[in-house]
Amino acid sequence: MCKCGCNTCDSKRPVVLNESVAPKAILSEGLKYHLDKARPLTEHVYRAGSDSYFNLWAEARALYSRNIIEVQGDDLEILTETDLGHFGLYEGKKVPLDFVFEEQELNEAEKKKNPPLGKPKRGGSKKFYVYVRDPRTKKIKKVSFGDTSGLSAKINNPEARRAFAARHDCKNKKDKTKASFWSCRLPRYAKLLGLKSNFTGFW
Repeated sequence: MCKCGCNTCDSKRPVVLNESVAPKAILSEGLKYHLDKARPLTEHVYRAGSDSYFNLWAEARALYSRNIIEVQGDDLEILTETDLGHFGLYEGKKVPLDFVFEEQELNEAEKKKNPPLGKPKRGGSKKFYVYVRDPRTKKIKKVSFGDTSGLSAKINNPEARRAFAARHDCKNKKDKTKASFWSCRLPRYAKLLGLKSNFTGFW
């Protein structure tokens, strides 16, 4: 219920609980925090890449599918267009889906000779990569993306963002197995990738 009398409070909250469907008690502490603080899931309370991070996305996805919670904006797009919070097998190794890594952040086991995921090198063919499930083959695919010319992503410049989106037709990039899909969504992962940005949406 709206507590201030404006009757619009729920529309202003990024995560809303449908208490007529389920009680707040079923939520994890992490999800309760986002609910109580009116904090979107993309401003995650847990460290990106941690077990708690993936568990919270998986929990939110399950509750959203059962109409227990309502989300909006980038949260909604992540829950409906990605598999973040789910895992798959890639060359015998369990990997998170739709989660962006920077190549130099690979663990030491992957840097050994003949590793299961190949031998990555700093400054390889692309700057970033992401694991996705190919909807056609149902297999895990590694997608590399990112500029390698040395140019910086001008994600804090509104005009540059609009120009990039128009040039690359970002609004029509829906195939997660293509590098263009992830390049168009680079600002969303700015903090995760160590990019200085005050913008967390799309181009």
